[in-house]
Amino acid sequence: MIQRDRLVNDFEAMSQFTAPGEGINRLAFTDADWAGRQYIIDRMVDAGLTVETDGFGNVIGYKVGKNPDLPVVMVGSHTDSVPNGGNYDGVVGVLSAIEAVRSMNDDGFDHDHTIAVVSFMCEESGRFGDSTLGSKAMRGALTVQDLHRLRDKQGTSLYEVLKGRSLDPDEIEQVEYKRPVKSFTEIHIEQGKVLEHEQKRIGIVTGIAAPERFYVTIRGNADHSGATPMNLRHDALCGASKIILGIEEIAAMQEEPPVVGTVGIVEVTPGAMNVIPGVVKLGVDIRSISEVARNSVVTLIKEFIDVTAEKRGLSYTIEPVAQDHPVAMHPAMIREIEEIVTSLGVEY
Repeated sequence: MIQRDRLVNDFEAMSQFTAPGEGINRLAFTDADWAGRQYIIDRMVDAGLTVETDGFGNVIGYKVGKNPDLPVVMVGSHTDSVPNGGNYDGVVGVLSAIEAVRSMNDDGFDHDHTIAVVSFMCEESGRFGDSTLGSKAMRGALTVQDLHRLRDKQGTSLYEVLKGRSLDPDEIEQVEYKRPVKSFTEIHIEQGKVLEHEQKRIGIVTGIAAPERFYVTIRGNADHSGATPMNLRHDALCGASKIILGIEEIAAMQEEPPVVGTVGIVEVTPGAMNVIPGVVKLGVDIRSISEVARNSVVTLIKEFIDVTAEKRGLSYTIEPVAQDHPVAMHPAMIREIEEIVTSLGVEY
């Protein structure tokens, strides 16, 4: 049987692995993240799992089934966080999987397939701008070039960070997971407010709205605020503000299937009250469960950026970060979860 107290203790312990600041600050590969990773490894070992790590730092704990030749049943999530994140985002998927294994041990439950509990590294985009990097590495979808390209705000590349953790980024393409996988299941908190609004305890995911992410750098002239008339200004921030509102409006126009657009990063240079902003960098995130709808919105946004820049006498560059593919969940998995939830009398 699942023991609530064990889970509560684990969540409390994981909440201590954080850098200073509001909420949880456990950015990928930082000291706090690495300490949290070790806690997960220790709990896996305590649960009797055989633990392996790969060249990206991903952690996999195996509970061998009666027929080890069958494809593995994989469960898990991640334990890194966004800045000022919550204590359950990602973590609940890893700790609940470990607790399920502990419960199986307590109950003497036998199973045919080997169970693989995985904790992916660097699933959040909070440090390097791109997300799901640990799982991409396990799918063979991450290259050495990607590791050199992706950098944090300090300019440190992911390649350098992996080296600093005594991992082997030059062999990243060998990290691909080779064992056959029967299924992958992840328990996750709700990141929006739909279930909360509907007062439902559980939601069964039917699709993943994958993002396209890119940086937009707008350049104007950093002139003196007091000596430059309004009609002679090329204010990068005013142009960026127009672009931000345009992204909101263009995304909102696409209703079915819906698309969401977010500008989560705004960096203004030189950042002085008496200097007209000369350079602004925007971090843009566009998502949808429909790749066609998302691509259409991205095209309109880029056209709007071009028109806005030309009208205001600005220049700009666009730097791609990620272009992931939306994924529909497997119908058999959805049906299986629906049957379980219904049998327990839980509304969803």
